[in-house]
Amino acid sequence: MFFRCSICSFGLLISVFLWTVSATAQEIKGPIVDAYGAIAKQLIEAGHKSNDSMRKLEELCDGIGHRLSGSASLDRAIEWAQATMKADGQENVRAEKVMVTKWVRGKESCELVEPRSEPISMLGLGGSIGTPAEGLTAEVIVVGSKEELDALPAEKVAGRIVVFNAAMPKYTAENGSGYGTAVQYRGSGAKWAAEKGAVAALVRSVTATSLSTPHTGAMRYGDAKQQIPVAAITIETAMMLQRLQDRGVTSKVKLSMEARTEGEAPSANVLAEIVGREKPEEIVVIGGHIDSWDVGQGAHDDGAGCVAAMEALNMLRKLGLQPRRTIRVVLWTNEENGLAGAKDYAARHQRELHVAGIEADSGGFAPEGFTVEMNDAKKADLALEQLQQIASLLKPIGATKAMLGGSGADVGQLKQLGTACLGLEIDGRTYFDFHHTWADTVDKVNPKELTDCAISLAVASFILADMPQRMGER
Repeated sequence: MFFRCSICSFGLLISVFLWTVSATAQEIKGPIVDAYGAIAKQLIEAGHKSNDSMRKLEELCDGIGHRLSGSASLDRAIEWAQATMKADGQENVRAEKVMVTKWVRGKESCELVEPRSEPISMLGLGGSIGTPAEGLTAEVIVVGSKEELDALPAEKVAGRIVVFNAAMPKYTAENGSGYGTAVQYRGSGAKWAAEKGAVAALVRSVTATSLSTPHTGAMRYGDAKQQIPVAAITIETAMMLQRLQDRGVTSKVKLSMEARTEGEAPSANVLAEIVGREKPEEIVVIGGHIDSWDVGQGAHDDGAGCVAAMEALNMLRKLGLQPRRTIRVVLWTNEENGLAGAKDYAARHQRELHVAGIEADSGGFAPEGFTVEMNDAKKADLALEQLQQIASLLKPIGATKAMLGGSGADVGQLKQLGTACLGLEIDGRTYFDFHHTWADTVDKVNPKELTDCAISLAVASFILADMPQRMGER
């Protein structure tokens, strides 16, 4: 997942700002419930009886592995997705070429050299430059916030490595993950440190829970006059460096990074469809992003979203359910470090009528419902009413929440076209334990929960594609 807070992304992260209307608070009734209750029940029962979600995830993650933009492994994943959806019998399966930024991690290491010698677990941040070939050794200065850094005189920062020890709040049902309060340091920390004369920056990993696991992710230099290398370190290391500083002990670190950007490379979005029986020109999109960071397997982020969308289409195909409108799976490329796939898709298909789009990029955990956003506030309110009815049909799997709020970084690019943009909401209590780490692997995905994600997408997309009126209209 790309630097999600900065691009108005997925519902899990901005749940702090959601105006929530829960479909579980009352018995929901209406024409959608009456018309589609039997079909929803059929999809839920069939999905629980048999589906290929987990097999697909194993093929993608165990067979191919992580999928950084511009990498050979992402190319293989794009080929795999096309072959798999063709084998499922989907229509109009194709790859649409997109040029993406190619960032390469290279070899990297970090070491505490004073007050003792000890290796430091780290991951360079995507987009960072590297250090000199011999590495970079300097004293560290630890700050807990940008305000704390701003208050320091430049001479106290110049020539040092700034360590941002900004804690991410723990997940709560009321406030969500707290991601947005911490991720700014990953995105902009290097720029802020360079403005004070620092030679490098180290950022406390964007997570509230750690077993000495660093978390990577995208950073940006923006209009920085000076670019410096930046990496993520573990919570444990950041806190240790803080304690040493608080005791008046000088710490010195050696950072070595071969990170570099190698221009652009060809990639592709992958598309497949069930063509509508009456209004094939009207489209409902479902999907996730097929790229990932170059650590772990990208299982929750976002292999799960991809295979849930693929399997949702497969469930409908196997049951012979052909809606009025076309349902199109889109597996976007380059979400993590550029959004080139989503931007290209929106521009390439801007003349098509996208009635709705649903993004699954919050992990393959138990689904809780959906968010929806539209440019037109009145249409958004009506879309919410419709979504409440749709979500109520997912009561057997607990995905009954309907909320106004952000949808996703990729599908959100369609909002400017007047599309109703939805995000699949999940139980995100443990998502950031694995996010952007070596631990984001298939074994962390519960097969039943992944199945329920696919079912949620299948039910919602079919109803949106089949109901007489468009979402947000009467």
